[in-house]
Amino acid sequence: MPLQWYAINSHPNKEDVLWKHIESLGYEVFFPRLKVNPVNPRARKLRAYFPGYMFIKTDLDVVGMSTFQWIPHAKGLVAFGGEAAAVPEVLILAIRQRVLDIAAAGGERLDGLKPGDTVVIDSGPFEGYEAILDDRLLGSERVRVLLKMLSSRQVPLEIGVGSIRKKRKASRPYP
Repeated sequence: MPLQWYAINSHPNKEDVLWKHIESLGYEVFFPRLKVNPVNPRARKLRAYFPGYMFIKTDLDVVGMSTFQWIPHAKGLVAFGGEAAAVPEVLILAIRQRVLDIAAAGGERLDGLKPGDTVVIDSGPFEGYEAILDDRLLGSERVRVLLKMLSSRQVPLEIGVGSIRKKRKASRPYP
């Protein structure tokens, strides 16, 4: 069997240690991270794109799946029905490109959004709700939005930048 990519799960906040350990064992590892500007100058400057996960390229017929269950700070390979799930090379390339695009843009972008714009929440418990963009939170990839509630009350909510999109204007039908 040729070399294939697999996702490996780490213990919480141990991605860096696991990444370095797997590299020291000689495996090819892809650990996508984004540069962040934390408020605290001693805080991490890089944040995992997929917290708790990274990708490893190996031939499981040669090394075996159990090898990755016993590496310190690893929970093992992502598996379904006891069989490790291979990640297609094209997906790894797409993730690499996305991380490069985000880095080139200076972080996750708000795609032209400015305070006061109406946005739609795309994920989480408020998925589908409309809100008004209030502000980008300093030192994080989060924004504060004002969630539109009943009786025109607005509730402040902090969510990830990737969870919102600008509301498209409804097109008017022609008479």
